[in-house]
Amino acid sequence: MTENHRRIEGSCHCRNIHFILLWPASDPDIPVRQCSCTFCVKRGGSWTSHRSAELLAEVDTPSSVSKYRFGTTTANFYVCSVCGVVPFVTSEIDGSSYAVVNVNSFDNVDPSLLSCSSTNFDGEDSDERLERRRRNWIPNVQISLAMR
Repeated sequence: MTENHRRIEGSCHCRNIHFILLWPASDPDIPVRQCSCTFCVKRGGSWTSHRSAELLAEVDTPSSVSKYRFGTTTANFYVCSVCGVVPFVTSEIDGSSYAVVNVNSFDNVDPSLLSCSSTNFDGEDSDERLERRRRNWIPNVQISLAMR
């Protein structure tokens, strides 16, 4: 971690999936997009990302995690099969991983720093969706799978 980043920790409820999000210190507020799709509404998905952030995630028991895909099948929702929480979503674009993080899985962030807005991606085709993710999602993603 550099001094230019703030360390945000988070996890699913049972901590099988846990992460460190390195957020740019120059941006104290965290923008949150509350997606209106039925999956995000039912799962409590409120997403954030920053082009200068880094996501370092670890899955302790990979067999207890499913990667759910729906709609355009261009994103992997990491769902803990033990507790049901979705801490982050990834998308593979031209051989690189991009991610958004569910702020509801943060452990150490003051909620007053979260700036929420609703969003709706209906009408986007797959190419538009991937281009938006390439522009806006976290481009530095590392996910480690423990062998337990």
